Amino acid sequence: MPRNFHETFAAVDELYREGRFKRFGISNYMSWEVAHIVGLCETNGWIKPTAYQGIYNALHRNVEPELFPCLRKFGISFYEFKPLAGGLFTGRYSSLDMQVDKGSRFDLATGQGQGYRKRYFNDHYFDALALIEPVAKKNNLSMCEVALRWINHHSLLKREHGDQILIGASSNSDLESNLVDLEKGPLPEEVAKILDEAWEIVRPVATKVSDIGGTEFEQMLMAQVASVNGFCH
Repeated sequence: MPRNFHETFAAVDELYREGRFKRFGISNYMSWEVAHIVGLCETNGWIKPTAYQGIYNALHRNVEPELFPCLRKFGISFYEFKPLAGGLFTGRYSSLDMQVDKGSRFDLATGQGQGYRKRYFNDHYFDALALIEPVAKKNNLSMCEVALRWINHHSLLKREHGDQILIGASSNSDLESNLVDLEKGPLPEEVAKILDEAWEIVRPVATKVSDIGGTEFEQMLMAQVASVNGFCH
């Protein structure tokens, strides 16, 4: 991952002064890097980032202890993505040896598939899903609904900080269903509690922010960030 902060953010400021965008964000940087970037921009009089895009969901909470306090300190909004944990909350995946569709996000023939498998395909995550599923079923909730209602009502995301939830879907019907679920209220206490227990199962193997990485283009969220506005309690 590129670390030439001075060159990168000097170029960002130059583009800003040319009127190319109004605001920008960063993605997948560690908390100390965020602090360094903000300090560098302040020292040089450059435009500062106002949004941070990162992975955050009921089974991936490593951003909570250090990154969230850092972002709050500098007034940077959090734009969450992968609320369904890379598709684990769709109910399509249940074991390490199961067959996956060709071209799917967990297909080992693709670079993306290899990355997703490294992050999510292990006994810890499948044990966590096995813990959640019966409780969700008992409360007549789909796994997708559980994940989306958690991120909207039980996570650290807050509307007053400008936080946003980024969602994706493979069809219009899936998108509509996700939006409906996001409009619903907090989860039953029993479900929220089991999600906390599931997180403790995967915590030892959950990907750290420093391990996510990405290209410089993936780390820069310029100007118009695609988001679903209005969600975040």
